[in-house]
Amino acid sequence: MPRTDLNDIAAFLAVARDRSFTRAAARLGVSQSALSQTLRGLETRLGLRLLTRTTRNVSLTQAGERLFNAAGPRLDEIEAELAALSELREKPGGTIRITAHDHALRTLLWPALKRLLPAYPDIRVEVAIESSLTDIVTERFDAGIRTGEMIAKDMVAVRIGPDMRWAVVGAPAYFAHTPPPAMPQDLPGQSCINLRLPTSGSLYAWEFEKAGHALRVRVEGQLTFNESTPMLEAALAGFGLAYLPEDTVQIHMAEGRLIRVLADWCPPSAGYHLYYPSRRQPTPAFALLVEALRYRGK
Repeated sequence: MPRTDLNDIAAFLAVARDRSFTRAAARLGVSQSALSQTLRGLETRLGLRLLTRTTRNVSLTQAGERLFNAAGPRLDEIEAELAALSELREKPGGTIRITAHDHALRTLLWPALKRLLPAYPDIRVEVAIESSLTDIVTERFDAGIRTGEMIAKDMVAVRIGPDMRWAVVGAPAYFAHTPPPAMPQDLPGQSCINLRLPTSGSLYAWEFEKAGHALRVRVEGQLTFNESTPMLEAALAGFGLAYLPEDTVQIHMAEGRLIRVLADWCPPSAGYHLYYPSRRQPTPAFALLVEALRYRGK
């Protein structure tokens, strides 16, 4: 059998991970037709069907599953070692892929990148803004940024921000015709702006705690979003109450555009952490980014 190009294996792994030719082609920067032709050529050389294609999805055959489990970790190790060779360069370089919330990007990651990147022009950073808790190993990210309580125990976690507080806020126009809630249990009678969780597809239940008593409340209202920025805009426009990170609403509260309620039910929670696989050997570029993000307190 002719020697199989590692690029063909990488193409197969991309399709196997995404279960989609469309997403894999976009990730690899090639056309769907070219990717399909590459996979057909690989299957022809092996004399085995690796993928089962339908109009709706792509699944692995038994042979495909075996190749995926065997080749995936090995190719990841090869790529990690190639990236580590940047240690021999005069200046750190390479691409770092990160998944982060939009709030974490705006408040922590982007300020760090503005300080770091001008000094290291060979470092490239790709950021995917996602609300869900992404499997960074499967999706082939170098790292992710999430709040501390969301990170799996087998990951290295580096604190990059202070504790966070959340705030329930509404505009004066909203409270002009609706009395403010005195307790979280009053929220079902309010018009609230919901957050749709991308991972499960369910609506986020607002979380509260006071004197050791934890409470989750499901709210209702006219509007639902999957990101925090439009939730803030809707609250400012008087469409109801929003549950948002405190730092995003502080200026609006200070200037009277938003009024906070239930503050005593919103204690601090774990702040943002950068997380990455414990088996990862950090490249010089990645190590620089970690140090640029590391939280050192005030």
